[in-house]
Amino acid sequence: MGSRSTQTGDAGSRRPARRWRAVIAAATGALLVATAVVVIVSRRTTANELASVRVSGMPPGISVPVSDLMGLDSLPHRAAPGFQLTDQRGRSLSLRSFRGRVVVLEFMDPHCTDICPIVSQEFVDAYHDLGSARSKVAFVAVNVNQYHLKVSDVAAFSAEHQLDTIPDWHFFTGSYPTLRSVWSAYNIAVESRGPNADVIHSSIIYFIGPHGHERFLASPEVDHTAGHKAYLPADQLTAWGRGIARVAKDLAR
Repeated sequence: MGSRSTQTGDAGSRRPARRWRAVIAAATGALLVATAVVVIVSRRTTANELASVRVSGMPPGISVPVSDLMGLDSLPHRAAPGFQLTDQRGRSLSLRSFRGRVVVLEFMDPHCTDICPIVSQEFVDAYHDLGSARSKVAFVAVNVNQYHLKVSDVAAFSAEHQLDTIPDWHFFTGSYPTLRSVWSAYNIAVESRGPNADVIHSSIIYFIGPHGHERFLASPEVDHTAGHKAYLPADQLTAWGRGIARVAKDLAR
């Protein structure tokens, strides 16, 4: 009995300790959960704050979502590489001839059935969105297709996609060696797979200021249907057109 009584007494003395350990463990667990919640909330808040931060140098009229959609980056104010080429009307012009106007410059394939028609629609929309600033902006493209170098090639593409409705639209072409030097100067990668295939090339829009300096860079994108047809949702097309116009307007001031 005595030994039993002693064991009971020992168990009794251990019960409060166990209770306290349980309380401490529960409190510790609650503290860890609370800490985790604070960390998660903090991370979410930081992510939300970062998502709304305007990248330095972006035009004030461009919202963060539109900037993200366009992949817009500011560039050092270096002189844009010059060139002298022939446009869709057979006129020989230099990049310098556009001084005093903003130049929206893209590189296009006149045989393209993928992203180039999408960008063409964005250019037409942007021209209309410019309003009173239309006369201050030139839309320019340089041919990237070595198999379709004729003036008639770039003229046909311009007409098909209504680019010739833009008064200051110029789709430039020239000899293959001359074009290749322009591609290189603007870091445009070009891979030709034959005369009947679309050219794989960098799709980049340069925004060149009235003084001939590179100012911004945008990266057009395109989606594809299950049948591999290129498209972009109507709201994104509209946003792209407005975005191009806003960047150009800001530079034209």
